[in-house]
Amino acid sequence: MSFSRGACTDSKVATSSSSCGSQLDHSTPEECLQIWVNTADSWKDSLTTPLYILESAYLMTVPLARDGGMTAWVLVEKSRLPNERDVLCSCETSRKRSLLSDNMGNVTEGIVHGIASIFCPGNIRGRGYAARHMKEIAKVLRGQSENGQIFESVLYSDIGKEYYYTRLGWTPNSVNEHLVLPPAKMENPATSQPVFESNLEGLCSRDEVMIRGDMATPSVSRKRVIILPDLDHMLWHIRKEDFATKHIFGNEAAAKGAIAGVPGKQVWAIWVRRYYGHPDHHSGEDADDPNVLYILRLVVEGDETANNTREGNFTAPMEDYADQAVALKAVMQAAQAEAADWRLDQVQLWDPSPMARCLLGQSDLNAVVVERQTHSITSVLWFEDGEGLGLEKAPVLTNNEHYAWCKKSSEIHSSTTQSSSSNSDRVKTLFLTKRLR
Repeated sequence: MSFSRGACTDSKVATSSSSCGSQLDHSTPEECLQIWVNTADSWKDSLTTPLYILESAYLMTVPLARDGGMTAWVLVEKSRLPNERDVLCSCETSRKRSLLSDNMGNVTEGIVHGIASIFCPGNIRGRGYAARHMKEIAKVLRGQSENGQIFESVLYSDIGKEYYYTRLGWTPNSVNEHLVLPPAKMENPATSQPVFESNLEGLCSRDEVMIRGDMATPSVSRKRVIILPDLDHMLWHIRKEDFATKHIFGNEAAAKGAIAGVPGKQVWAIWVRRYYGHPDHHSGEDADDPNVLYILRLVVEGDETANNTREGNFTAPMEDYADQAVALKAVMQAAQAEAADWRLDQVQLWDPSPMARCLLGQSDLNAVVVERQTHSITSVLWFEDGEGLGLEKAPVLTNNEHYAWCKKSSEIHSSTTQSSSSNSDRVKTLFLTKRLR
């Protein structure tokens, strides 16, 4: 299999980013292929370029993406025909089922649009094409109401918080933190059981029932939006994992998570394995992008702080949650064991609830808190009541967990130079309850 590099050259691109000579359009299959060729060096992770191209095509056919759930967009010249025109910038968008709740507990169903894979060819960066592309995308997404009310669009910036996307209207979320645990060679805790793919639909349904109940509860906070952690979200991540593990190890992982505890006080996690580099040639924790077992979604039954804003601290008596504490520790140890078995460098848990965070702080797992400064910065452009209100008054995007993440977000700016995530993100040790109360 052979591919040519991008058709876009300095001599051919004459359209100004601000002129009426360019337009937003859907990419053709041939243009998608060319985009994947051009983005392979940046986003292929552990795969070869041909395998990355096959993966990219495959991921357009899996849950969340298929049946029009994901759309590929290009900024192109009006005057030239499809497959002959230069692709000035490109991205993908996906529809995410979501709920909005006001402080009286009135719940509205709608859509959040995820934006990912924003790419501008290197030889034409710095000319304003990416900014023009994003402004046009915002206009189009704002008007796509045929599948429900549009609350917002969300992207995950890899070029920092106070830079490019902020100027275009995408405001960084107030919380961009995750907890890190090391892999650990151990037997899976006897109190936990693996979650298999056949279990996912039932767990996601139980989770959604709890979320809807919490969102219908009046809140002292301003409006909240939650992207629903439904089965389609989980399967998109899992299909991406399956593609990678089949080519790295020759097989797929059976366990998609772990569950522990008794009904009513159960804890479960759904996870995914991500290989940024082949484990045979990866330098582990010293790498800029360690291979990670991501907790896509963590659920703690009986957690009154779940599905709400992350404001304030958890102050209830810990003995009231002793059963959940035991179950949570067992689930996280199962994740550590799974990471070790699958040659991953760490476990990451994004944005745990105040109660889960406190319970982990009181355990002996020695989690570390990382405040992301340069990569995977959740950034939101509100289309409804929050539009133009700024971070302090706009609705709150709650449950900023990894299930909602939408691929790498940007390769657009020639002058953007960021230090590696392992060095530039601020790291803090999670010391028991002393610093969490």
